[in-house]
Amino acid sequence: MNIKIAPSILSADFSCLEREIKKVELAGADMLHIDVMDGHFVPNITIGPGVVKYIRRVTKLPLDVHLMIENPQNFINDFVKAGSDMITMHIETINAKRYPLYAKRLKSKGIKAGISLNPATPLAKIINVLNLVDLVLVMSVNPGFSGQAFIPAVLPKIKQLRSIFNGDISVDGGVNDKWAGSIIKAGANILAVGSYIFGAKNTKLAIERIRNAK
Repeated sequence: MNIKIAPSILSADFSCLEREIKKVELAGADMLHIDVMDGHFVPNITIGPGVVKYIRRVTKLPLDVHLMIENPQNFINDFVKAGSDMITMHIETINAKRYPLYAKRLKSKGIKAGISLNPATPLAKIINVLNLVDLVLVMSVNPGFSGQAFIPAVLPKIKQLRSIFNGDISVDGGVNDKWAGSIIKAGANILAVGSYIFGAKNTKLAIERIRNAK
């Protein structure tokens, strides 16, 4: 598989965000992972479409926007206008029967559609929408804060998902060089990485260690 690295800007230094983005872009990042939190679905508040708009201005990297918010369908247009290339919603926050409408709306605008699930959420919850999505994002921590430890119990879920899904599988939470090899072996091809990359002294080396993990 072509392994893609998506640095998660939640771990970046927001006092110099443009410089942080340029740093990972030059170091070989494939896309940027942008966590949007509302303080309701998860116990943290991060950024909104206004910040995504300015991120779009300073990079050509694809923007993978992860909506960890209640009623994400109400904000699709805002994040599309802001410059998102992919929008991922949590299955825990939407009506799965209405998801085809959301996916159709995204794809009509040229945006890739993603679905995400928390560590404790079984794959059965997303089975009926797999044919509609470009990406499945498997959370490997309980969402809300960066710097959490990877939950290895999600590895069988990734493996099972790969056996039934041919699209992109992304993993978000606690990803580092210790776990990257197991994540890739299980079948994921996009790794969202936060503090391991943004906290590294050598950003390029950190990205390559994740990409080439065995």
